[in-house]
Amino acid sequence: MARNKEALVLLLDVGPSMHHLLPEVEKICSMIVQKKDPYEGSKEDQVNAIAQQMTSHGMKLESVVVRESVVLDENVSVMEENDRILNLFPKRTCAKMVFVESSTSLLGALKTRSISPVTIFRGDLEISPKLKIKVWVYKKTSEEKFPTLKKYSDKAPSTDKFASHEVKVDFEYKSVEDANKVVPPEQRIKGYQYGPQVVPISADEWDAVKFKPEKSVKVLGFTDSSNIMRHHYMKDVNIFIADPGDQNAILAVSALARAMKEMHKVAILRCVWRQGQGNVVVGALTPNVSDNDHVPDSFYFNVLPFAEDVREFQFPSFSNLPASLLPDEEQQEAADNFVKMLDLAPSDKEEMLQPDFTPNPVLERFYNYLELKSKHPDAAVPPLDKTLKRITEPDPELLAKKKSAIDSLLRHFEVKQNPKLKKSMKRMREKPSGSDEEDNYRRITSKNKVDLIENGVKVEKIGDLTPVQDFELMMSRRDNPEWINRAITEMKNKIHDLIEDSIEGDNYPKALDLLVALRKGCILEQEPKQFNDFLHQLCKFCLEHDLRSFCDFLASKGITLISKTEAVDSDVTEEEARNYLVKREAKPE
Repeated sequence: MARNKEALVLLLDVGPSMHHLLPEVEKICSMIVQKKDPYEGSKEDQVNAIAQQMTSHGMKLESVVVRESVVLDENVSVMEENDRILNLFPKRTCAKMVFVESSTSLLGALKTRSISPVTIFRGDLEISPKLKIKVWVYKKTSEEKFPTLKKYSDKAPSTDKFASHEVKVDFEYKSVEDANKVVPPEQRIKGYQYGPQVVPISADEWDAVKFKPEKSVKVLGFTDSSNIMRHHYMKDVNIFIADPGDQNAILAVSALARAMKEMHKVAILRCVWRQGQGNVVVGALTPNVSDNDHVPDSFYFNVLPFAEDVREFQFPSFSNLPASLLPDEEQQEAADNFVKMLDLAPSDKEEMLQPDFTPNPVLERFYNYLELKSKHPDAAVPPLDKTLKRITEPDPELLAKKKSAIDSLLRHFEVKQNPKLKKSMKRMREKPSGSDEEDNYRRITSKNKVDLIENGVKVEKIGDLTPVQDFELMMSRRDNPEWINRAITEMKNKIHDLIEDSIEGDNYPKALDLLVALRKGCILEQEPKQFNDFLHQLCKFCLEHDLRSFCDFLASKGITLISKTEAVDSDVTEEEARNYLVKREAKPE
């Protein structure tokens, strides 16, 4: 028997809907199956003999059984016998058996690309200075990147068989002062932006400040598995196994994994995979207790975030919305039925789009076309395969069966196409408050604000023409968190200037518009304290400078502090917010 690293056996009970897959299946079988004369003895004896040879040669058996959910009665006995024979292999050797019902799952079950197992770490799992376990670490899941397409030159003569067609790119750095002067490497230095200035740091200085930890994997401690949130997992998943040649390590890993599972614990690890690695990884080690006697216990490792890696987004509750924006009972029921209808795990069938058996349609289509182009250079891009369509598009059978739920959703909700707004870079001039064109202007500037955001316009200062629009654009910037504080500060100054320069309250309406925009922005960005403190200071300023009429104007317009019901970070109750300006009027300072 040849010393193969892997053997694959396909036993197929194929229905009529999958006949188009038979040519490909037969091609695979012809490559991996070698015909042998049958062994003497019963089927169990044959399985024992084959399993013994597989184990001695380090072979692995993977069985993919394609079977439709509806089968004929006369085929049941044959299938049961096949299953019985196949189920004997996992008990006697390293074997895996997979059942699939659809062409999509079969496409994912047939692994066309084998990845060589390469360790990312071999060393000690250090629990304490006196207790260390020899482990190997592999990548269990890792994102498959799209293949890199290199630049190709067709300038080489067609007769040159040894042409590499390689494209070489050279860079030249030239002086700003003299465009003809090339700056050599020894006169160049890297710099890092710190505020408005660039701080130059030499290679020696950068190397000196680098963190250089020693290669190691250490247990920091244990915690309840309920304390580790699944949505905090980052990057790839690694698997820890004991050193295959160390029996003591295998026993130690098994004992530790089973104890952690029994106690519902996970270990927190500090990992430096290789010497010279510039960063430290902290993650959770989860026990993976095996059900197969031939597969040892192991651990799964997931990277956990540091404080800087977590994004804390706080959004207002739906319960704070007005009743007109909340669904009624019939709308809620229609939406519930719509969600239930799209269940990918129906009770009468296998789960659709299982992660283990769903290939990446983009990569699958690319490699199929790459193979086609290698054989036929002038071949056009073929249409999307039916099997890949089942991954990228809704299942037509499912939609047809549940048409009533879709129609019910359309009846209870107004569904219309959202027209694409025409992009514009023009800034509209501001119309004076109270003019006949004010309403029309507000509508146009609102649309113009959306256009500016879509075009990526970055406002850096609140101007005098459209201050509200400038403020909203600055608050929407995400290239630096300081833009929010800067926009709030500039808006406060604008409001102060308008009130201070007001003559008989002529600037009050405009100041009110800016204050309303500031209040809304502070709610959206969870900055209620900034607005509340500013409103306190503003009222105090007005009372001290004989501008009490502005406080009365705010009270008449219903402007209040931001309460806890509007922003969870606020320390003001709804009653305190509602009575604030009234108290101010009753007890002037």
